[in-house]
Amino acid sequence: MLAGRRILLIIGGGIAAYKCLELIRRLRDAGAAVVPVLTPGGEQFVTPLSVAALAGHKVYRELFDLTEEAEMGHIQLSRAADLLVVAPATADLMARMAGGQANDLASTLLLATDKRVLVAPAMNVRMWDHPATRRNVARLRGDGVLVVGPDEGAMACGEFGPGRMAEPAAIMAAIGAALGEGPLKGRHVVVTSGPTHEPIDPVRYIANRSSGAQGTAIAAALADLGARVTFVTGPASVPPPQGVSVVAVETARDMLAAVQAALPADAAVMAAAVADWRVTNAAGSKMKKDGTGRLPALEFAENPDILAQVAQMAEGRPRLVVGFAAETDDVIAHATAKRARKGCDWIVANDVSPATGIMGGAENAVTIITAGGADVWPRLPKAEVARRLAARIAGVLA
Repeated sequence: MLAGRRILLIIGGGIAAYKCLELIRRLRDAGAAVVPVLTPGGEQFVTPLSVAALAGHKVYRELFDLTEEAEMGHIQLSRAADLLVVAPATADLMARMAGGQANDLASTLLLATDKRVLVAPAMNVRMWDHPATRRNVARLRGDGVLVVGPDEGAMACGEFGPGRMAEPAAIMAAIGAALGEGPLKGRHVVVTSGPTHEPIDPVRYIANRSSGAQGTAIAAALADLGARVTFVTGPASVPPPQGVSVVAVETARDMLAAVQAALPADAAVMAAAVADWRVTNAAGSKMKKDGTGRLPALEFAENPDILAQVAQMAEGRPRLVVGFAAETDDVIAHATAKRARKGCDWIVANDVSPATGIMGGAENAVTIITAGGADVWPRLPKAEVARRLAARIAGVLA
């Protein structure tokens, strides 16, 4: 998949640096050439000898190497590569990237390059959650830097949470996607996400309790595998992912029109929490209490069933249609019935009863309902659910 590609791998200072040895092996097995750059911090965790042996290439460590700099080596290094990968990307290194600093070899290469950059963050959970890190990552994304991970789990420091560097397999997939070589290259996927807002008057609306986090993660994971993603999103509380075509909508009817305009597609993933009903007599100005105790009489109508309309298309139906079922009881039974009723291929079912904390939370526990039965997944971070679902979709479409 990566035959003939040249990857400049910058190994930052963190315990996760040991994973880069496996990453180098995988890259070379895929046919890529790996040019390693080892930071002083990275050298505390992996040796130049082990990196060079696996890469089959000299390890670059110092900015002011007279032999290399006589030929402007840092410029050549940064531009001869097809892709720059930073793994692990520490909080400090990303902060210097975001600030445009160039005070060592790694930061200079990253500032001097005209190629795409992919970072795999790794740090303590508190460092990852710190507002400064969040700002820096947002700045890097805005500058076009690609981000894979981090994962959630136990850390070397003994704490648990997001901050673990993505596994080599996930980084490989992100590298392939960055180079346009992912398993979903050439495939078009429509993803719906977030809630819809159905107006009652200009300041009030009916909606579902959806942050849009799971749909956003799915769109990002599909794009990481090389898919061209049309992301149709209601008013979500999380920003849309990078690298996708975003269509912002408000109501269910807006979303249906946007989905229809985005077709044809190879797959449709309907993760949006679409309001079932809309107010047919919505007021044109803000409703006021009149002091009499009389309540406004709201009249309702059913919203269009976007999932069913796409799944039951007579012509041009996507090869794979995936629906979602957010249930509070009898999850598998209700989701199985919904799959049959809607005519979709898969249903991703989850328990969103208040005790689970899933609706609007960072984790999800899903069951994939297909014609073959139910596949129960453990509770996972939403990003990991998205990666697993995207890989499953790639298995059908690739």
